[in-house]
Amino acid sequence: MPLRPALAEEAPVNQWLERLAPALNMTSYRGVFVYARGDQVHSMRIAHRYHDGMVEERLVLQDGGSGEIVRRGADVVCVLPDQGRIRLDQVIPSGPFAEAFTRQLMPVNRWYRAKLVGEDRVAGYDTVKIVLEARDAHRYSHKLWLEQSTGLLVKSSVQDASGKVMEHFQFTSLEITDDISDDEFQVKTTGREIARTLPGAAPVPAHTPASRMNGWELGWRPDGFMPAAAPRSGRLRAVAFSDGLAAFSVFVEPLGRLKMPMGVSRIGATTVFTHELDVAGQPFLVTVVGEVPPVTARKVAESVRVDAAQVFGDRRP
Repeated sequence: MPLRPALAEEAPVNQWLERLAPALNMTSYRGVFVYARGDQVHSMRIAHRYHDGMVEERLVLQDGGSGEIVRRGADVVCVLPDQGRIRLDQVIPSGPFAEAFTRQLMPVNRWYRAKLVGEDRVAGYDTVKIVLEARDAHRYSHKLWLEQSTGLLVKSSVQDASGKVMEHFQFTSLEITDDISDDEFQVKTTGREIARTLPGAAPVPAHTPASRMNGWELGWRPDGFMPAAAPRSGRLRAVAFSDGLAAFSVFVEPLGRLKMPMGVSRIGATTVFTHELDVAGQPFLVTVVGEVPPVTARKVAESVRVDAAQVFGDRRP
């Protein structure tokens, strides 16, 4: 459906993008969505509200086993009755609910061509359709459907350079409403509960060079991907990078005696590339994970150089 001229004049594409991140957190709604990555398709029921300055959310699996996740701010309770069949990272979808989407979007026009391309109806709501076309081969293109009154993301897809859809998210039913009771955020599934507080991340100083990250150097990264956070993870030396829309993380750790499969794997738009690196006779494992093409992940991983003096000190092997 073409875009009505009045709508295009009232809200240029950048204004719609600026509404995206706040709407994901501060809009209250309930509904069911499907999320497809490669040949994996999941359906989840969600209740979400912004209440007294805090985000509350309850996700309930509709297929692939039973279970639910309840979040109040940084506190998360995960109930998985079918223990062993489902992992926490498997039931929480990426894409529109990933960290890259929940922060304020950085200016993306340098890395994507942003265009308003029309209007549509999704789950009974009027939407605008936005295309974010990658300007280079190091990132994927995106399509976003935003509900017109709130800016809430109700549908999205990730596409490779050939136009193939690699990941897809869409609400199949949706009610945007402030009338959501406390009862809808109570754990109702019987089973083993795993409670945890979402860990914070140590911010990476803005002046940190692109190369040096806590004992290792990144010799190459795609233009626009800036250090976003350094997760606190023990011995793991990890840094996340984002261009404001997509994100990838680089993990560098001693490999030890356990041999890991090297190379690339991919689920939907998420690439995992592992690379072994010799540092003063000790093997290190470099892993790049994120929504970037395999060639990009490989080039990033193979550019990592570890500073043996900083890593080992007087304990050099």
